[in-house]
Amino acid sequence: MSNKLNVVILGASYGSLFAVKLSMAGHAVKLVCLPNEAQLINSEGQNGQIEICTHDLPGPVSACGPEEINPRDHDLVVLAMQEPQYRHAGIRKLLGAVHESGRPCMSIMNMPPLPYLQRIPGLDVDACHDCYSDVSVWEGFDPDLMTLCSPDPQAFRPPDEAINILQVRLPTNFKAARFKSDEHTELLRRLEADITNARYQHGNELIEIPVKLRVHESIFVPMAKWSMLLAGNYRCIGPDDMRSIRDAVHADLNESREVYEWVSELCGLLGADADDLVPFEKYANAAKSLITPSSAARALAAGVPNIERVDRLVQTIAAGRGLRLAAIDNTVKRVDSWLERNREAS
Repeated sequence: MSNKLNVVILGASYGSLFAVKLSMAGHAVKLVCLPNEAQLINSEGQNGQIEICTHDLPGPVSACGPEEINPRDHDLVVLAMQEPQYRHAGIRKLLGAVHESGRPCMSIMNMPPLPYLQRIPGLDVDACHDCYSDVSVWEGFDPDLMTLCSPDPQAFRPPDEAINILQVRLPTNFKAARFKSDEHTELLRRLEADITNARYQHGNELIEIPVKLRVHESIFVPMAKWSMLLAGNYRCIGPDDMRSIRDAVHADLNESREVYEWVSELCGLLGADADDLVPFEKYANAAKSLITPSSAARALAAGVPNIERVDRLVQTIAAGRGLRLAAIDNTVKRVDSWLERNREAS
């Protein structure tokens, strides 16, 4: 293995944050995105809030369309698009090439790819099919080559800025589960160490930039995000309007705690230990800084016909265990209602 790893990231929005960290560590990154995004990234680079430009980093970052990628040229494939985007023709074809290549894949989607769910002992994966926009895109993937990374950092594109501008408002870490094999897990641990050791030249000093990669032995660590999504992100969605994550959590802290801890208990039934999960108090404190609606809420308000349905996934998995919670049922109904209206309008 050469000193420099080649990583391809499907998705130039949220994936850009991980791309910046890899580039700082000296690795080569190829972003798969829309033509206008690719042109701007290739000409001007990706820019962060403290004026980090990828053109100034040691690892090359470039962008292209899905038809230009051969997965065999890369050491790791990162899945960073919203789950409904994978059903589009060009991306679907690229996914087929990915699983045929046998390259390890790390997802930083909120919605876990179906092959990752297959790694959870005793889970009825077939019952989860209807939670996906098009479950057929995951056919052929080897679960042993798929891992999940919890996208805990809150990154977004400012609406009044160019599409190559990314801001981070909650600089926490990416928490990845190990692969089944030691060989592929060691690749992640190498990236973890390189990102940890990387420093950025800011003026006359080398500074440490937050947001690290942390690799965990437990496959359940990324599932800690489910409690956060159900207590905060999806509860931003009201019957007729949206609210911030902060307000979704703190307007009724008792209900937020009930939802959060109920989902955590469900993860425990699947096999997660208490140490794999995040206490509610820590999440509630972090949510105080999240003053805008979640990406799912913003997408629904903008009229999209499909979003990631972690809400329905959690509801479905719980139902398979004979469990239900009224607050989660209500969330699923609200999301269903918005999607029905959006599909009718489009």
